Order: sequence, then C-alpha cells, then structure tokens
Amino acid sequence: MSTLYTFSARTLGGAAVGLDRYRGKVLLIVNTASECGFTPQYAGLQQLYERFAARGFEVLGFPCNQFGKQEPGDAAQIGSFCEKNFGVTFPMFEKIDVKGPDAHPLYGYLTSEAPGLLGTKAIKWNFTKFLVDRQGNVVKRYAPKTKPETIVADIEALL
Repeated sequence: MSTLYTFSARTLGGAAVGLDRYRGKVLLIVNTASECGFTPQYAGLQQLYERFAARGFEVLGFPCNQFGKQEPGDAAQIGSFCEKNFGVTFPMFEKIDVKGPDAHPLYGYLTSEAPGLLGTKAIKWNFTKFLVDRQGNVVKRYAPKTKPETIVADIEALL
C-alpha cells in the first residue's frame, strides 16, 4: 500500500528527492503556475512557510502547465520567476502533470486520499492545495480560490 512517503520527485534543479525526507512534518502540497490569476498566492504560501517552518511545516510547490498553459517556462525560468517576484524559498519541484494518464503518481495518491467536491478526484485548476499531517495523512483539500492565509488555523491545529 502506498503512503505519501513512498513517492519521489525532482527539484527544479533536477535532484531526485524522496518525500520520506519530509516525514514528521506538516505539509502543504500545491500545484502552481506562473501565469495564473491565482499566482499571487505564492506570496501567501511563502508567508506561511516563513511563519511555520521552524515548527516543522513545509510548503511543496509542483508547477503544472495543464490548466490554460499557464506554466510555459522551463525549470530555470520557473525558479527565477518565483524567487524574483515572490521571494519563494520553499521547495519547488519540476513541472509535472497533476491529472490525466501522465499524472505524477503523487497526485494520484493525493486525489484518492482527499477527493474534491462531490467526490471528484480531478484537480480543477492551479493552486489546489493538500494539507498533510505529521504522519503523512492527507487531512484536507482546498480549492484553488482558497487563499493561503485562510488556512492558518488548520495548519496550527496540526503543528
């Protein structure tokens, strides 16, 4: 049986990272895009990361180009954009698919553990967020329009 910690992904720099590296931490896993109407959420995600990192919290960003082709850049362009425009220092991974036949296995797992509205497993858009507790359980799924600052109480409860 799969758990969150059985998956791995590549960083924007190309290094393979096993998600077991994040065992014991509270995670917010987000599919991101640089040219989306929700892109300003990067600032809120960075603020959450800065506020709670010392208490064992991580934001993991997974760029995706499946929604309106709003993440056209390569890894270097994505990293530069995030750092320059939003001061992102939380871990960012290589661009992946989050739905369809080529979806990263992590997203198959996340959507099966926390289905969306009416039980759908599909990711609707960029900036869908999954909150994971210290044991690796997917606790909650948030819609793209949910601003990072509105989930502070949920994060606090898990820390």
